[in-house]
Amino acid sequence: MSSPTLTDKVSKMIHQDILNGDLHPGQKLVVAELKERYSVGASPIREALVQLSWNKYVKLQPQKGCWVAAISSEELKELFEGLSVIGKVLLSKAIKNGNEAWELSVLTTFHKLSKVNLTEPSLEVMLEWEERYSAFHSTLLEGANAPIMHQFHQELTNQIKRYHHLQSNYNEACKEYTDFLKEHESIMKLALARNEEQAIELLEKHYVTTMDLLSGSFEA
Repeated sequence: MSSPTLTDKVSKMIHQDILNGDLHPGQKLVVAELKERYSVGASPIREALVQLSWNKYVKLQPQKGCWVAAISSEELKELFEGLSVIGKVLLSKAIKNGNEAWELSVLTTFHKLSKVNLTEPSLEVMLEWEERYSAFHSTLLEGANAPIMHQFHQELTNQIKRYHHLQSNYNEACKEYTDFLKEHESIMKLALARNEEQAIELLEKHYVTTMDLLSGSFEA
């Protein structure tokens, strides 16, 4: 048995490589290869794969092996349905409960998002945008003061990241993100103005637009 700390560290590394697309959907995960990749022993690798199978990032079949979980348009649709349901509840609560510190955090994370240079598309730019995009959404909904629901929203967001990272056309992705910036500015202003109905309506529209864009990329 390996130490829990080492197992958690290995689990996080494999998890990140799955989200980044470095480990591809459907790819078989061979312990010997992973030992070399992460420079650790077999025990923490096996234990990490079991952990990841609980969260459905990995498909584990006893006596047969282990694979990176597959992706599908059906899964993507279900992820966004869940994201929309819980996101709207959280935004409603945030608009009702958010204080001055929350308002300042929302403004700060949006400012950081707006500073990403989308005029020079690349993988690095796309990753920077997605990190700041996630931070903005997380901060916007943290004002709800509903940590269990917020954690669930973050988990859905992480699973959707796999689909973002499978986009290979950085030019098209950055064009889409430019449109998203304007949309997010509107969501922010509506939320800070405590315009609950219109803010939720625009957030739901954003979820639908993003799902359609990722579905088109995936099906292509």
